[in-house]
Amino acid sequence: MPRSSTAPSSDSITPMAAPGLSLLALELRAPWEFGAVLPAWPVLQRAPLGDGHTVIVFPGLTAGDATTVPLRRYLDSRNYNTLGWGQGLNLGPRDGVLDTAKRQLREAADASGNKVSLVGWSLGGIYARELAKELPDLVRCVVTLGTPFAGPHTSTNAWRIYQFASGRNIERETENYDLPGAPPVPTSSIYSRSDGVVAWRGSIQAPADHNPHTENIEVVASHFGIGLNPSAWWAVADRLGQPLAAPGAVWKPFQRPRLPGLHLVFPDPHR
Repeated sequence: MPRSSTAPSSDSITPMAAPGLSLLALELRAPWEFGAVLPAWPVLQRAPLGDGHTVIVFPGLTAGDATTVPLRRYLDSRNYNTLGWGQGLNLGPRDGVLDTAKRQLREAADASGNKVSLVGWSLGGIYARELAKELPDLVRCVVTLGTPFAGPHTSTNAWRIYQFASGRNIERETENYDLPGAPPVPTSSIYSRSDGVVAWRGSIQAPADHNPHTENIEVVASHFGIGLNPSAWWAVADRLGQPLAAPGAVWKPFQRPRLPGLHLVFPDPHR
């Protein structure tokens, strides 16, 4: 992807610390989050049905398509055509990775004849956002899960792992992109204040003059479990289910569901 002429200087990014050890220790709850899917399944099946459009799901750092299978199978059940990213483990934007992702997006749009939605978990959300910035005519919407785009690289507990896995200097790498800038398509950032890897403020999309259709959705989840968390799944399905392709359709921000119990798993955004 090309170097951004509007990439922010390091002075323009809000300083924020990475999550502390207490939150990092809470990442051990991730298996229980996935375990909650079974009892939550009847409720999850009441999320809006999709219109069959294609959704590409990008995995997080050092993860592969196997980690997104549960989410993709759920979205399949809500009438979407889901695809993994198909590039093995996500070890950062090594040579050819982003070009392959762009080619996949173009092929998926050509095959379906419609725009494609992009969902990204953690680092995968960076890919989704930047692809939407470069190829907005092919992207219907972007949904990210625990993605660190609004803070310095030191606001995560994974930046050293990124440098080791990718072989790239993360500070020099981020200078090439305007990561905090919103994509020009409907964009939803799902985040958790109890994220033990990414500082939650680093996942907050600031208002954008060029795109009024952005939002932040809080769930109660760990970083390693947010892509397996029933409340996050509901939010993803709800966002993908908007009839954006229908004539006269209007984007609407996320509303906490009124189903009994569900309003409790989505913290009040105005609290």
